[in-house]
Formats: sequence, C-alpha cells, structure tokens
Amino acid sequence: MLNRIINSLEEAIISLLLASMTLLVFVEVVLRFGFGIGMMWSQELTLLLSAWMVLFGVSYGLKVGSHIGVDALVKVMPPKTRRLISMVAVVACLGYCGLFLQGSWVYLEKMHMIGIELEDMPIPKWLGHSILLIGMVLIAIRLLQLLWAIYTGKTDGFKLADEAKESLQLAEETKAQATGPGGKSA
Repeated sequence: MLNRIINSLEEAIISLLLASMTLLVFVEVVLRFGFGIGMMWSQELTLLLSAWMVLFGVSYGLKVGSHIGVDALVKVMPPKTRRLISMVAVVACLGYCGLFLQGSWVYLEKMHMIGIELEDMPIPKWLGHSILLIGMVLIAIRLLQLLWAIYTGKTDGFKLADEAKESLQLAEETKAQATGPGGKSA
C-alpha cells in the first residue's frame, strides 16, 4: 500500500516537474526573443526544478531498472555469489546515502539558521535545496526495498538497463522492417 502511494506520488511529481520546467523555458524563450523581455527568476527556478527532477528520477530509475551498470563479471557468477555481491553493493550505496543524508541535513540546517533566500526568488534557500534530503531518503527507501528483495531471493541484483541487448533487438527490428514481408528488401 505504502509502496503504491510512493510510486504514484513519485511518477506524478516527476511528470509535474518536467512539464513545469518545459513550460517555464518555453515562456522564457518566447518572452526573451519575441518581446525582448524576460523573467529574472526563471533560470534559477529551472535549475531548481531540474535538480528536483534528477533526484526524484534516480529513485524512480532504481525502481524501474533504467540505470546502466557494469555487471558483466557479476552475471557470470553463480546465483548465490551474485546475490552476495549485489547485497554488498546495495549496502555500499546505502552507506553513501547515509553520508549524503548527514551532509545535506547539516547544510539545510545551516541555511535555515542563517535565513538566506534564493538569489532571484523570495524563497528560503533551505526550502529550495531540501531535495537533497528528500531525494536521498527516496533513494535509500528504494535501496532498502532492493536489499530486501535480494535477501528474500526475489531478485539476484540490481535491475539494470541492458543497452547491448536493447541495441541488438532494435537492429533486428529495423532489419525486419527493411526486408518487409516474405524476407524481400523494400
């Protein structure tokens, strides 16, 4: 139940961030090149939206398996060894998340205490940069889910994008379309 809510929320936020960023850049380009005016704050907001989208996207990428990984050596290992190596890798990633969480907490706490605002918008800097903490929490949740799946035997490692396999499949599909029905060239 909680997993489904997080998934839906994550997808909705990523879509909203992408749409907002695209619309903002479009409006800024039209205003700047069409009318010779612009919005001072649009570049900073676009940068913030981009940062939020990237960190939400990393978490989402862990869920759907869209990250690229170097796993040629791991794939040739026996299943138990593969699971063990994957668990060590996930624990290392969780350690990194922990360090990043601690650092972002200290940073955001100092920004809150100082009370600095963003350069071009009257928004507290700690609020705009809070994605550091939120994003790492989401990534840690995905990593914990993956660690549990590996531990319980539901998977033997990270779901990674296999670009070579996808490229070969795409080449075969293109070749099949080019030859047309009956195996003759179009």
